[in-house]
Amino acid sequence: MGYTITEKILLAHTDKKEIRPGEFIFARVDLGLGNDITAPIAIDEFEKTGAVKVFDKNKIALVPDHFTPNKDIKSAHNCKVLREFAKEYGIVNYFEIGEMGIEHALLPEKGLVMPGDLVIGADSHTCTYGALGAFSTGVGSTDLAAVMISGKLWFKVPESIKFIFKGKAKKWVGGKDFILHTIGDIGVDGALYKAMEFTGSAITELPMDDRFTMCNMAIEAGGKNGIMEVDDKTIDYVKQVKGKKFNKKDVKIYKSDKDAKYAYIKEYDASKIELLVALPHLPSNVKPVSKVGKIKIDQSVIGSCTNGRISDLRVAAKVLKGKKINKNVRCIIFPATQAIYLQAIKEGLVEIFIKAGAAVSTPTCGPCLGGHMGILAEGERAIATTNRNFIGRMGHIKSEVILSGPAVAAASAVLGRVAHPDEA
Repeated sequence: MGYTITEKILLAHTDKKEIRPGEFIFARVDLGLGNDITAPIAIDEFEKTGAVKVFDKNKIALVPDHFTPNKDIKSAHNCKVLREFAKEYGIVNYFEIGEMGIEHALLPEKGLVMPGDLVIGADSHTCTYGALGAFSTGVGSTDLAAVMISGKLWFKVPESIKFIFKGKAKKWVGGKDFILHTIGDIGVDGALYKAMEFTGSAITELPMDDRFTMCNMAIEAGGKNGIMEVDDKTIDYVKQVKGKKFNKKDVKIYKSDKDAKYAYIKEYDASKIELLVALPHLPSNVKPVSKVGKIKIDQSVIGSCTNGRISDLRVAAKVLKGKKINKNVRCIIFPATQAIYLQAIKEGLVEIFIKAGAAVSTPTCGPCLGGHMGILAEGERAIATTNRNFIGRMGHIKSEVILSGPAVAAASAVLGRVAHPDEA
């Protein structure tokens, strides 16, 4: 029997000769990630075991990004815990304010994730790195502690689902719309503990930023991981981020066998997918922008680990250039990393945003999880390029979040309501 990409990567990180879906395996981990919410718990567990060193100081990444810049005394303490642990154990990949970014944009940008890697993170959106042809998944803080000590972890081999996207996407439509369409079709539990494998001619046409967006939201369908086959765009991206350190031997390319078994297969015609939004209070409550009516908004958030990359900012700037944010809307833009922020400045995007009346922030997860820098009051509604719109996700339990891509979020900021970019 043939294997899927996910099964091949997992098998390669064990000493086994074969594996099957549903089987428990003990696998070697290439990188373990923690942030300022989850890592302090892992560090506490690490210290309780009496461990005196980490398994590999080069294979742990600590990124304080959720409540930073520090929101309050508790968040300052959490960041201090990370800082002191990183210093004590010589953690190489520790990224503090001024050089950090939102973790799931930062790690690929730093060349810390390679095709064929097995990556875990104490954050559910660790599945983002599947865009690089890696197996990456979110785990609990105690699992992260185990990895920091041993470099290994137990996994249950997931079944895979294949999603084939064919055809040519319409203007403005991108990875965010593809994944919202998928979640709207199968539901928030449609891929529960399964690998979501994205393929097809429309996926091949997607730039890397859009691929990251799609894999990022695999968890919103209940997926264990999202993953894509490595192609020339993937290799070009890795070459760019690795620079002189690029070594072809580090790139391990896996492809699903023709006789690989899937839980099921879905085929979509990309040319029929419209610009979409997910209305409150589930990522699966998906509707075309053209059919939602004039829903008023109070806030527009453009950024996050889902849509805070440079191409997302370029799209937002294209919509906002020469226009003004509606006087009843707060528009907050979060470049996902310092490098992206700097690139946006060089390209004049930040000037466009500020002239339009938007606030541009240093990288932070901030409002996405209802943390800070964009909390909603009772009765307020935001449109956001983030990944979740559950009750109370961005603030008060009687506030609402609508998910969209950057073009729709920018157009909505201009018109003060959910809007198509061609209307702005």
